[in-house]
Amino acid sequence: MYNAIARVTGAAVSLFARLITALRPVWLGCEPIADKRVYFANHTSNGDFVVVWTALPPSLRSQTRPVAAADYWLASRLRSFAGRWVFNAVLIDRRPDMRTENPVDQIVAALDDGYSLILFPEGKRNTTAEAVLPFKTGLYHVAAARPDVDLVPVWIANLSRIMPKGEIIPLPLLCTVTFGAPLRLNEGEAKADFLLRAANELRALAPVAT
Repeated sequence: MYNAIARVTGAAVSLFARLITALRPVWLGCEPIADKRVYFANHTSNGDFVVVWTALPPSLRSQTRPVAAADYWLASRLRSFAGRWVFNAVLIDRRPDMRTENPVDQIVAALDDGYSLILFPEGKRNTTAEAVLPFKTGLYHVAAARPDVDLVPVWIANLSRIMPKGEIIPLPLLCTVTFGAPLRLNEGEAKADFLLRAANELRALAPVAT
C-alpha cells in the first residue's frame, strides 16, 4: 500500500514542482541515459533535490536517490514518509558522535545497489554571496571508492529566488536545472585538487549575470 501511495505522491510532487518553478532541464554536457551516476549540485534551498529529481525523466527518477539529512526528513511522520517512501532518500546522520553508519559507506552501498544519487557537496545551504561554498570531502571519498561512476555537476538556477526563505507564495521566475559534463577522479589526483576541480566545473554552469 505504501508503495502505491508513494508513487502517486511522487507524481503529484513532481507536477507541483514543475508548476511553481516552470522547471526547465538543460542537458548541456551529457544526455539523460540510464548510466549509474552521482549528480552533485549547488545548494541554496530545501527544495533543491526535489527539482533535480523532477528534472530527470521518470525512468531515471525511479532509479535515483537523493542523499539527505536524516534529522530533517525524520522530524515528522509526513517528512519520514516522503523521505523514505516517496524519494527513497539515503538518509545521513549529520551528528558524527551519534552515527552508527559511515555516510560514505551508505552512499557507496546505494551505488552498488544500482542507484544513481543526488548529492550536495557543499554540505549545507549556501546563503552567502559566493556562487559555491568549499566542498566537503564526501564527494572525493565516493569518487575514490567507485572511480568508474560518472560524477555529473548540476546547477540549479533561481530556486532560492522563487521561494525565498520564510516566504509562502512563490515568485514567478523560471528555474533552470543544467546538467554538465561528467567527471571522474584522475589517477593520483590529490583530494584538494579534485574538490577544487569539481567545484569549478559546477561553478562554470552558473548563468552569467546580466
